[in-house]
Amino acid sequence: MTQIELPKYTAKDFATDQEVRWCPGCGDYAILAAVRKVLPDLNHRKENYVFVSGIGCSSRFPYYMGTYGIHGIHGRAPAVATGVKAANPELDVWLVTGDGDGLSIGGNHLMHMLRRNVNIKVLLFNNRIYGLTKGQYSPTSLEGHRTKSTPMGSIDHPIHPISFALGVEATFVARCTDVNKGGLNILGDVLKAAANHRGSAFVEIYQDCNVFNHQAFFYATEKDTARETTVLLEHGKPLVFGANRDKGVRLNSTRLEVVSLDKVKEDDLLFHDETDPALAFLLSRMSHQQGMPEPVGVFHRIHKPCYEDMLTAQMNKAIEQRGEGNLEKLIHSGSTWTVGE
Repeated sequence: MTQIELPKYTAKDFATDQEVRWCPGCGDYAILAAVRKVLPDLNHRKENYVFVSGIGCSSRFPYYMGTYGIHGIHGRAPAVATGVKAANPELDVWLVTGDGDGLSIGGNHLMHMLRRNVNIKVLLFNNRIYGLTKGQYSPTSLEGHRTKSTPMGSIDHPIHPISFALGVEATFVARCTDVNKGGLNILGDVLKAAANHRGSAFVEIYQDCNVFNHQAFFYATEKDTARETTVLLEHGKPLVFGANRDKGVRLNSTRLEVVSLDKVKEDDLLFHDETDPALAFLLSRMSHQQGMPEPVGVFHRIHKPCYEDMLTAQMNKAIEQRGEGNLEKLIHSGSTWTVGE
């Protein structure tokens, strides 16, 4: 068989001539740049990439990628992406969504795509606000958050995206930030890990909407605070954090607690295990608002059969047993009715 060498792509090969129409300073720019930078390193065929989105600021993403793309309808991107992948499993399908599109209007679709383990990479831009429609509260807005639609403060309990993905059995779950001035910029590494995972890969990205919810995640991205408020998850390693790496996270009975490494040895800290779903869920509940560092990195990663592989195998088996089907004959089989005027 003749081996065809792939061209050496660069980030510019994944740009388009479309004018990027996000607000100046939006965190989406950093994510777009990171994705364009990562794809050439994957050594996949450019013509195999498909970016699918729903509705929202983040969902303009397919216009700005020099790949195939579908700008779908609100919340239905997971269904469209599943159809693309099922029809042609050779394609590298990426799904870009926001906290409103993915967890409110499309929450039901996203849930079923993840539990089926369709081999699709999901980038959920979480800015805790509806930006495109000018600043209404979203499913991830914090309690008490004042917006145009919650002038007295939100009374909703917010969704935790990582907990949601773990709860529906996603096989790869991770979190990162759009930018990071505190030395924990792992966006590119997380994107590569997601791309190399075979199965549904869910990545929550803290994204700054600098118009309607500015600085919502500054505690996790700024130089003076990031290392004190976040902890990097590394498989097989203890949870150590702090500007001087002098703090750790320990499991005390069934609860996590922050301890000082002046008093506790690293060997007594909690060690991360990407294969443990119970541990991943426990970590997903850590929040800055409750005085805990928020984990970034890969929470959970396991391997299960992919939906499209099992679907193809089942179709091949049916054809082997019954022969090629006839759609026209199928439609007119059984009881049919003619509807008159």
